[in-house]
Amino acid sequence: MVDFTLSPAHEEIRRRTRDFVEAHVLPVEADRANWDEHDNIADGPLTLLRDKARGSGLFSPQVPREMGGMGLSVVGRAVMYEEANRSIFGPVVFNCAAPDDGNMDVLARIATPDQQVRWLAPIVEGRARSAFVMTEPHPGGGSDPGMIRTTATRDGDIWRIHGRKWFITGAAAADHFILIARTDPNPDERRRHLTAFLFHRDQPGWQILRRIPIMGPEEHGGHCELAFDGLEIPDSARLMGVGEGLKVTQIRLGTARLTHCMRWLGLAKRAMSEAQSYIARREGFGVRLADRESVRLLLGGVALNIQIGRLLTMNAAWALDQGSFARKEVSMAKIHVADTLHQAADMAIQLNGARGYSRDTVLEWIYRYARQARLVDGASEVHRMVLADAYGREGDAFWSWGA
Repeated sequence: MVDFTLSPAHEEIRRRTRDFVEAHVLPVEADRANWDEHDNIADGPLTLLRDKARGSGLFSPQVPREMGGMGLSVVGRAVMYEEANRSIFGPVVFNCAAPDDGNMDVLARIATPDQQVRWLAPIVEGRARSAFVMTEPHPGGGSDPGMIRTTATRDGDIWRIHGRKWFITGAAAADHFILIARTDPNPDERRRHLTAFLFHRDQPGWQILRRIPIMGPEEHGGHCELAFDGLEIPDSARLMGVGEGLKVTQIRLGTARLTHCMRWLGLAKRAMSEAQSYIARREGFGVRLADRESVRLLLGGVALNIQIGRLLTMNAAWALDQGSFARKEVSMAKIHVADTLHQAADMAIQLNGARGYSRDTVLEWIYRYARQARLVDGASEVHRMVLADAYGREGDAFWSWGA
């Protein structure tokens, strides 16, 4: 039976999140004095809001209750994250912004109990930030992890890391890092050639070369280029087995890609709200913009695509909750929601005119942010290849109902 009714528990989370954003987060966002130089919320206001969110029981939703989180299922996260991103600052307030969100999720699922105490708990509590260190400059690995060139060489109980990484989100503010490196030197080995490791920012043998300038607003800690020149990591800080780094990335990135979609839907709905509010009162040539057929067609088209994105996202969330990797479901959501976010921001700016292009509204922020959506966690073209491969294998079964 297909049922899109939210459970009472999920509806309560949705309402509480919406009310919190309305009462506490949007007023802080509206005052530019609360922004930092990178167009994110400054640390002072963030700390105050996080304390309120924690006190309201709306903090670290992706982590099981016994580890200090809310213990939400993937479907529950979809409900909450969409409401959280009614404000551009919402996800980081609730401790469900990338990259911490995906890092907490994977550490909660696969780290050893000792590793969870050392590496996970401080992130869950909001005392530390984290980064996921995988992407490399050419000719290293990007969407194809088989090309990763950063090496981890074993010497007894120590691994020594050499190589370069870049576009590492949050690195400049991170305390804890998950690193993916090559441990099998055989260039023809592309399945068990990678291993995942944990390290702290204070360990010697690595450095941030630069914070890479980007066109959009930045997460806390920016997008950085890193160099490793003999970083020593004890084997006790290895995540899963030797040669299981690709498995770690698959476990992390499947859900992380979908949580991007959850948040982006909230931003797309915010753009719609900004557009609707303005056209309802703006007149031109004696007619309200809201009464013009051309404007109504624009709004209707975006509303349609947002709802399609919500259904694709919920379908993928449900599949993940059933234990499926949901590769094609996540890829479909990722492609569609990334396109829809850009469409919604562009439409809202167009209807607001020069006001939308200015910093008098949040729309230009959303527009700049939206362009990365078709690139992060796999470019849209890569996800279309995933779908083509799935159809090639499955044929008509590609459209079967169920996980």
